[in-house]
Amino acid sequence: MKVHERFLNYVKFDTQSVPDLEVIPSSEKQKVLARYLVEEMKSMGIKYTFTDEHGYVYGTVPSNTDKDVPVIGFIAHMDTSPDMPGDDIKPKIVHDYDGRDIVLNEEKNIVMKTETFEHLLDYVGNDLIVTDGTTLLGADNKAGIAEILSMAEYFINNPGIKHGTIKIGFTPDEEVGNGANKFDVKGFGADFAYTVDGGKLGEIEYENFNAASARIQINGVNIHPGSAKNKMKNSILTAMEFQGMLPAEEMPQNTENYEGFSHLNDISGDVEKTCLSYIIRDHNLDKFNAKKDRFVKIADYLNEKYGEGTVELEIKDSYYNMKEKILPHMHIIETAQKAMKNIGIEPVIVPIRGGTDGARLSYMGLPCPNLCTGGHNYHGRYEYIPVQSMEKVVELLTEIIKLYV
Repeated sequence: MKVHERFLNYVKFDTQSVPDLEVIPSSEKQKVLARYLVEEMKSMGIKYTFTDEHGYVYGTVPSNTDKDVPVIGFIAHMDTSPDMPGDDIKPKIVHDYDGRDIVLNEEKNIVMKTETFEHLLDYVGNDLIVTDGTTLLGADNKAGIAEILSMAEYFINNPGIKHGTIKIGFTPDEEVGNGANKFDVKGFGADFAYTVDGGKLGEIEYENFNAASARIQINGVNIHPGSAKNKMKNSILTAMEFQGMLPAEEMPQNTENYEGFSHLNDISGDVEKTCLSYIIRDHNLDKFNAKKDRFVKIADYLNEKYGEGTVELEIKDSYYNMKEKILPHMHIIETAQKAMKNIGIEPVIVPIRGGTDGARLSYMGLPCPNLCTGGHNYHGRYEYIPVQSMEKVVELLTEIIKLYV
C-alpha cells in the first residue's frame, strides 16, 4: 500500500482529543483507530503488537543483523487537534499542482491562496492532499503514522536489507498535552527515538518551548448599577486590567523564532466572576520563569489594590525544552542530517514553537527529537500535505535505520 493511501485510510477515523480531562485517552474514539492499527500492524508482520488500556499502540520489527546496533524508536500520535472539526473529513488530491489558488470549497467560497500561503509555490508539479475547507486534514499526525508503518513495511518486505530492532509507538492525546503521560518508556525498550510529527520536508527539531498554563479566577461583587458606587467590583474590568499589564510585544502575533509569549486562550465571565486561561511559552528557561513570575506579581498587585482573594492564580508547568536532554546524544541529530543529505533533502534545524511528545519523553529517559512529516498549516481548514513529501519521509526513516547498521 502506498503511504498516501494508508494516510487517507486513517483520516476516516475521528480521533479528536478533548482538553481539560484527566482521563487518558480523553476520547474513547481514539481507541477505535488504535485497534485498527494493531490489526494492520499484525497483518504486515510487525511483532509484539498490542494496544493497552489507555489506547497506546506498540509494536516491534525485530533485528535481522548480528551487529551490535542501537534499538531505535519511531513515535507518532493518533489524535487530532480540538481547534478545528476532525470528523467527516473529506480529503481530495490536487494532482500536478499548477501554482494557482486552490478552491477547497466552491459552495462556501473557501480558497487557499498563494498570497497567504507562499509555500504552496514550492510544490508546483506535486500532488497535494487538501481538505474541503470545513475540517482539518489530520496530517498532524496521521501522516507520521502512515510514514512510520510504510517504513516498517519496507524492511519486512525486504528481509535481505539488514537493520536493527525497530520500535513503534503511537500515542493518544498529544494535542492536549498528555500524549506521554502513560507511555511505557521501559517497556518500549528503545535506546532513543524520533517523533515523526513535524512540518515541512527537511525540518529537524530538538528545541521546543518550555510551557506552562495559567488559570485565573477574578472574583467581583455585583451590585445594582444604580447603587454601585464604592461597592461594585466588576470582575470583567479587573480581568481586562490584568491582561493590559502583560507586555503587548509578548503576544503570539508579535513573536517568532525563539521569542516567547503569553497567550490569552480563553475568557468567560460576568460582573461576579471572570475566568481567564493562558498558555506561557519560552525556549529560554530564565525568560520562561520570568514570564510566570510576572503573572504572580500582577495577581499580587491586583489583590493589594482590590482586596485579598480578588485574583486567584494557578500556574502549572506542562513540559520543558528537550534541548538539554538531546545535547548529550547529538549523534541522533547528526544521523538524521546525514540521512537527509544522502537522499537529496536539505536539512534545516528549526525550533519548535510548540510542544511534542518527544519533549516529555526526553525527560522520561528516552531522547526523542522531532522529524518532519511534510505537512503544512496544521490545526486548520487550510492544512495540506504533498504526496511526494510523504514518500520522501518514508525514504528518510528508512535511511536513518540503514545508517546505524
